[in-house]
Amino acid sequence: MAGSPGTVDQAMKPVLFEIFGEIWNVQARLGQGVSASVYRVSSGRTSTAAVKEFLADAQGGDYGYHKERSVLEDIQGHKNIVTLYGVFTNHSHVGVATRCLLLELLDVSVSELLVSTQGQGHSMWLVQHCARDILEALAFLHREGYVHADLKPRNVLWSADDECFKLIDFGLSFKEGNQDVKYIQTDGYRAPEAELQNSLAQAGLEAEGNSGCSATVDLWSLGIILLEMYSGIKLKDTVRSPKWKDNSAAIVDHIFASNSVVCPAIPVYHLRDLIKSMLHNDPKHRGTAETALLSPFFSIPFAPHIEDLVLLPSPVLRLLNLIDDSHLHNEEEYEDILEDMKEECQKYGSVVSLLIPKENPGKGQVFVEYANAGDSKEAQRLLTGRTFDRKFVVATFYPLSAYKRGYLYQTVQ
Repeated sequence: MAGSPGTVDQAMKPVLFEIFGEIWNVQARLGQGVSASVYRVSSGRTSTAAVKEFLADAQGGDYGYHKERSVLEDIQGHKNIVTLYGVFTNHSHVGVATRCLLLELLDVSVSELLVSTQGQGHSMWLVQHCARDILEALAFLHREGYVHADLKPRNVLWSADDECFKLIDFGLSFKEGNQDVKYIQTDGYRAPEAELQNSLAQAGLEAEGNSGCSATVDLWSLGIILLEMYSGIKLKDTVRSPKWKDNSAAIVDHIFASNSVVCPAIPVYHLRDLIKSMLHNDPKHRGTAETALLSPFFSIPFAPHIEDLVLLPSPVLRLLNLIDDSHLHNEEEYEDILEDMKEECQKYGSVVSLLIPKENPGKGQVFVEYANAGDSKEAQRLLTGRTFDRKFVVATFYPLSAYKRGYLYQTVQ
């Protein structure tokens, strides 16, 4: 299979991969770690994917590749876990072979979402959406006997086409009771028992009777992620402080009390209690992902903020500030506008449907359903700020599932 000169040198990136007899062009490097790099690749106009290319380890072996491939193949089929399309070997022009995973291409990460808030915290709708999706993924993963062991904002990504958050990166995952990785989790999201185990391993020691960490380390990590999403604050320094170790519950209470003015009281208490249940120092008191999903927090219906619909791509685009009420009640003008909007929107991709409600909710807004999220993202990029009939276009995404049900949110401003 033809590769590029860049597959050996991490400072460069491959130009293309040959995958199952088809040429895929590398569009960008999405991430780079010690043992692997991830690229966005495309084949033709509509086919996109991610390639994770592994470097040989210090012994010249492929342990990292085989480990992640094995876990992914074992846990495929859940909507909140990244899809593995296949595996292949890439050959560089100098004859060096690298092992690769062909993966589903996902969108924005929770890490990027946290940067976008500028310290303000996310809406309850978004926090609930993320919490439910990742708990569903963890419940499945834990039922299969696996511990993710590296849950952090960068490893939780949004899927525009499936409208949900998904877990990625299973390089540190292990079967519970058979931990084959000494150092697990990332600083800032590491459970106390994992911190202790990592320190002992670094000193060449092992706790007596230690059979490794349990699935509850994932609950701890998720608790920190949700607290960061709610508060808009990175908590790495906080969780390493003596005050946190002495009384983390009091710090969680303080964070929620500080934000209580901008959020409704009852849902906030439910979220606070859910997070506190995940952050017990004693792993035996943390419960499970399945019990966490029974929290009253998940029974409360929230509407998305307009910022959420700008941040989270979907195949449906919503155009604001375009149409006056007077045009909606003149049938001839209304039909002309429908035709004009469809013609304009088709310049950016295949339009499946287009809706302009004449009454609230959604009155005068333009909803455009594209064949895929790639087209809607391109349309959003090119339409935002354009003028139409001397008005500046405001373009946000809109949940496909809500659009299909005819449910038009009155979004929170």
